[in-house]
Amino acid sequence: MVQTAKSVAEVVTSGLCIGCGLCETVSNGRVRMRLSDVGGLRPMPLDGFQGDEEAKVLRACPGVVAMPRIRTEAESDPIWGAYSSMQYAWAGDADVRYRGATGGVLTALGMHLLESGQADFILHVRAIPDQPMRNEWVMSETPAEVLAHAGSRYAPAAPLAGLKAALDRDQPFALIAKPCDIAAVHAFAKEDPRVDRLCIARMVMVCGGQSRIGKSQKLLRDFGLREDELSLFRYRGFGNPGLTTVETKDGRQFTTTYNALWDDEGTWELETRCKLCPDAMGEAADIAAADVWPGGGPTGEDAGFNGIIVRSPIGEAIVAAATAAGHLVLGDAITPKMFNDFQPHQLRKKHAVEARLSGLEQAALPRIDTRGLRLEALGEALSEADKTRQVEGIQRRVAEGRVQEALPKPLD
Repeated sequence: MVQTAKSVAEVVTSGLCIGCGLCETVSNGRVRMRLSDVGGLRPMPLDGFQGDEEAKVLRACPGVVAMPRIRTEAESDPIWGAYSSMQYAWAGDADVRYRGATGGVLTALGMHLLESGQADFILHVRAIPDQPMRNEWVMSETPAEVLAHAGSRYAPAAPLAGLKAALDRDQPFALIAKPCDIAAVHAFAKEDPRVDRLCIARMVMVCGGQSRIGKSQKLLRDFGLREDELSLFRYRGFGNPGLTTVETKDGRQFTTTYNALWDDEGTWELETRCKLCPDAMGEAADIAAADVWPGGGPTGEDAGFNGIIVRSPIGEAIVAAATAAGHLVLGDAITPKMFNDFQPHQLRKKHAVEARLSGLEQAALPRIDTRGLRLEALGEALSEADKTRQVEGIQRRVAEGRVQEALPKPLD
């Protein structure tokens, strides 16, 4: 048995909290997600759980467990997991394709589920209207609302803080979120049977990691702006990848390119949990959508293309219906080897994660239970020198205090 965190406080102080929002749902809002002094969303107060609530959280928390959806009848790849199909795809509507991140696939699918009546609303994330650099969960009830809230959000987001409100509506809904969020919902279904009855579709973006708020704050400093001046903060979209665009209430506009924003990995300010992520590919989802830039990054603007990984019969049916309705366009097939080229950072991390988690154990910190994700076998592909480098790298970060966090204090 692996040594996992025994409390939510230990998840947080060990650097394993991603701020998904499940704590807020399970505690009926007594524990709330707040931006902490490290720049990530953290549950506060940590002593706000009652009865068996904390135990329920820990059985599904992304800082404790990462669970794939096991499909023995599907195709399977050691890196990308179980799948029914992989292929290029993009939104059928040109405006959706243009405005959505990459090819607008997740936006188009959310809109399709509402238009077809399969879902009554979509639980996902939007920019807070009067604080557009920050995020909040939202339940979009119309295709227009889904489109208005489209676009990648590279800042702290807690979509599962809205899961209780979604379940309490007792209506079918779809969830668009990060892979770690979807894995938590997959695990939490064992605690609340409403999840499998009501959450009729679970869709993810293949995730490069969630940045803390400091990444966005640095961009504002570079532009010489204060956060209270903002009317818009868009990370990408309106093209593929599109410009990062900041607008102010008095009509000024500032832009930078996607490559300029993300060129220096040392400035990403990723959550520690992201550097240890055992499943950025969304193996618990019905459908995952990814960037498909050869070599792993854009060389210019294009019309917008996603690669989609369909992982379940539910996903197969949604994609087929959305394509038949013209909401989605499918292109050529993609192989796992091609995805390795499109997402080389994911390939490297998938091989390295087991060694990194072992480094946590050796430093007497809890790790994540990753049964079913093939990480031990993937880690064996590393040379002994690379394994040692990964283990020692994590141990060095622990020794320098760059993994652990103090008990969270609110930033604002």
